[in-house]
Amino acid sequence: MAGQSQFALLKQRRFMPYFTVQALGAFNDNVYRQSIIALLIVMGVSLSERTLYTNLAPAIFILPYFLFSAIAGQIAEKVEKHTLIVITTTMEIVIMSIAAAGFLLGNMPVLLLALFLTGTQSTLFGPVKYSILPSVLRPEELTGGNGLVEMGTSIAILAGMIYGGLVIKLAGSHGPEAAAVSVVVLAVAGNLVARLIPKVDAGAPALKVNWNPIPESRSIMRLAKRQLAVRNAILGVSWFWFVGTVLTAQLPTYAELHLGGVANDTTLYIFALALFSVGVGAGSLLCEKLSGRSVEIGLVPVGAFGITAFLLDLYFARPGAPPETGLTIAQFLGDWAGWRIVIDLTGIGMFTGFFVVPLFALIQSRTPKSELSRVIAGLNIQNSLFIVTAAVLGVLLQMDGFNVGSVRIPLPGLGIPQLFLALAIANGLVALWIFTIVPEFLMRFASMLLVRVLYRLRPRDIESSVPADGAALIVCNHVSYMDALILSAAIPRPVRFVMYHRIYNVPGMHWIFRHAKAIPIAGAKEDPELMQRAFDAVDAALAEGELVGIFPEGKLTRDGEIAAFKSGVEHILARAAERGQRVPVVPMALRGMWASMWSHRSASSGGGRMARMRVPRRVRARIDVVAGPRIEDGAPVDAGMLESQVRALRGDAA
Repeated sequence: MAGQSQFALLKQRRFMPYFTVQALGAFNDNVYRQSIIALLIVMGVSLSERTLYTNLAPAIFILPYFLFSAIAGQIAEKVEKHTLIVITTTMEIVIMSIAAAGFLLGNMPVLLLALFLTGTQSTLFGPVKYSILPSVLRPEELTGGNGLVEMGTSIAILAGMIYGGLVIKLAGSHGPEAAAVSVVVLAVAGNLVARLIPKVDAGAPALKVNWNPIPESRSIMRLAKRQLAVRNAILGVSWFWFVGTVLTAQLPTYAELHLGGVANDTTLYIFALALFSVGVGAGSLLCEKLSGRSVEIGLVPVGAFGITAFLLDLYFARPGAPPETGLTIAQFLGDWAGWRIVIDLTGIGMFTGFFVVPLFALIQSRTPKSELSRVIAGLNIQNSLFIVTAAVLGVLLQMDGFNVGSVRIPLPGLGIPQLFLALAIANGLVALWIFTIVPEFLMRFASMLLVRVLYRLRPRDIESSVPADGAALIVCNHVSYMDALILSAAIPRPVRFVMYHRIYNVPGMHWIFRHAKAIPIAGAKEDPELMQRAFDAVDAALAEGELVGIFPEGKLTRDGEIAAFKSGVEHILARAAERGQRVPVVPMALRGMWASMWSHRSASSGGGRMARMRVPRRVRARIDVVAGPRIEDGAPVDAGMLESQVRALRGDAA
């Protein structure tokens, strides 16, 4: 498993048919929408009528998300997921048959009706699209699987737009027929592949569906906001859609007015969109490598600030009109300014992938499976609100004002580069706000950066041993001052570590430990009051369903060997049992840290003094974090037994 990459999933039936179905769906949706625009041009419809359609169509497509997401989330929770995907792809065949009739008749009302029905079908498929992944993927595959899905979706959207724009044009007089056949064939192909998806149990088969969308929408939104980290991950995903909508909505005009494209020609626009889409795909795929095959939300700050940096440079690269117009792609790339814009658009897309993929993985990993489809439905409702807001705001900010009766309402009248500048500033501020109210994102980023710069971290059996939700006690040997950070980087869930108060207060590290909600402790003789507060904090954390990490040796090893475990672990479990809580215990071992500059190896012999800082013997040394089988609720546990298990996990590696 350790050597596998996300691409191995594309050879497996549990993932490949699902991946193909969602990519075909995204491709077909965009073939259909772009073909309508091409048909309007062939029919000789005026520019004003085409503009009306391009503004009306997104609203028609997204309206079902407001109306039916709550119902769709409940259905996706109640129905076995293979069956539901087959049903939704069968719906797509019927809907695209209606669309085909609209193409053949040249009837715009029929095409718009089919567009509304397409939005309805997408609304029903949406909660299944992401809620199925935790059921078919192992925890260590979630980031890679989501990366593949985001890559496939972004490339499918781009390819669908290109194909939809060309199919009617290239087919000449048979263009409507070609579009009609295309959308139906794609729908049939999606349905056939959907039948290859393995059966996946319903999340909550006994759920009673509330068919009233208004109260159920409110209920689902409350469900989605119950966990702070999940709530803000959902906010982050919706913000991703806001940024993407503002950016991509401007690209057609931006390509003509600021990149020097040919008037009424979409070549440079498609090129710019391709750069963004390829960037999103590349960033999404890189997430697995950068995260070390775990749900690494430390990538989210990287993505957020990368988006801001490249948006800022996009503004400075071309703040005004281009020096020349009527350019081909080759001519546009004829100077450094053109290449700078290429790098910026690709960079925005890449860091968008870094931003959104870990957020989806976090939502999936921390939401109970019996609630995930409804949480995804709540996410879709919020995404729709952000998309509509982005579209409206993008238009308003470019207007210099409008009249309400005799009163003039002034507006900024921004150009598109200035709108990108405003978006860069807004993105930076929103990111800072999210990271302020949920410090876990920045804490994970800091620990990820520190650990991955210093070490090559190799977690083993972490995902199978650490429970996906609920309380657990992590016990590990204690080798260095970096141990808590290394374990934090290896364990996908946040852990509240119990640590010696002097280490907790180390300058430069205290901020990380404090925002990680570490629990400082002292010995009974040193500070009995602090020790009691620590045990109370541990008890409260376990009662809240959190992970708590302890180092039962009570101090760093002086010789690289594991010292006797103290009875504090037994005291913690006994207090939980008195409350009626049986807490599972996960034994872990660190390998390779004795040679670290942060350990006591080669330190001065002065009793309790901190080890001397020294140059590390190896650059980016390999560190193993090995987890043993989880000791489930109610099994007898004592310090000696845990010490033996950790010794066995550590093996001979000091």
